[in-house]
Amino acid sequence: MSQARIIDGKPLSERLQAEVAAEVAQLKAKHGLTPGLAVVLVGEDPASQIYVRSKGEKSKAAGMHSVTHILPADTTMETLIGLVEALNVDPTIHGILVQLPLPKGLDEKEVITAINPDKDVDGLHVINAGRLSQGLPSLVPCTPLGSMIMLRETLGDTLAGKRAVVVGRSVLVGRPIAQLLLQADCTVTIAHSRTVDLPAVCREADILVAAVGRPQMIKADWVKPGATVIDVGINRVPFSDPVKAAAGKTKVVGDVAYKAVSEVAGAITPVPGGVGLMTVACLLQNTLTAAKRIAGIG
Repeated sequence: MSQARIIDGKPLSERLQAEVAAEVAQLKAKHGLTPGLAVVLVGEDPASQIYVRSKGEKSKAAGMHSVTHILPADTTMETLIGLVEALNVDPTIHGILVQLPLPKGLDEKEVITAINPDKDVDGLHVINAGRLSQGLPSLVPCTPLGSMIMLRETLGDTLAGKRAVVVGRSVLVGRPIAQLLLQADCTVTIAHSRTVDLPAVCREADILVAAVGRPQMIKADWVKPGATVIDVGINRVPFSDPVKAAAGKTKVVGDVAYKAVSEVAGAITPVPGGVGLMTVACLLQNTLTAAKRIAGIG
């Protein structure tokens, strides 16, 4: 049985970052404009700290102005909203990202709504979501944007007419990627925990996007032979090795049973090393896009 083509996020993300860096250099030279990204982290979640550090390093490597605001876990809504409002009017900042999830007691929707939609590089503001649903120019959530780049790289101009199934209906991934697939002229189904006979629905897909947040939920017999599988899931699970498990060590797996599915699918993204790498690269692209739009360039 042939193995699926691996859709490697490393070369794609490196290429996108290089393209962004080249355009940032051009903006500086021609217009004296340096795109600025502000990342806000509330609390001390270790995974979030790693993500935030990576975002800061990558944005600086691309030649951007980068600032990180780290607030204690007991930060009040008033303080957090005050910081967001200050960043909204800061002319050196073109992109604002508040790292999610927030600690208990903080209202994520209220915080996202407080962000200037022109600076909403996470693409979660209701105005950006609405523009996306209408097919209008918007800032698109980074993970769906990266997933679409990977699909186009794999399938070229053959997306039109394909059946796409998105497993998961979150505002961060499931819904926006469904909108992007619709714009690419796919026939799209959004499936979820209440979908009747979910495996059968998944087997209809030429393109299967797993964004449900359950480790290795998508099995090999759920996948149509030759389908393209985009695994958005990032789940930490204990090692099967009892020694490592006893030591509390964990590994990262996706929402897809990778080894088994890769023997059925035509192409598949690995976890780690797939969509996650593209997410950070697309954050840089969104920051560049926001800076140009705010400055009225292009």
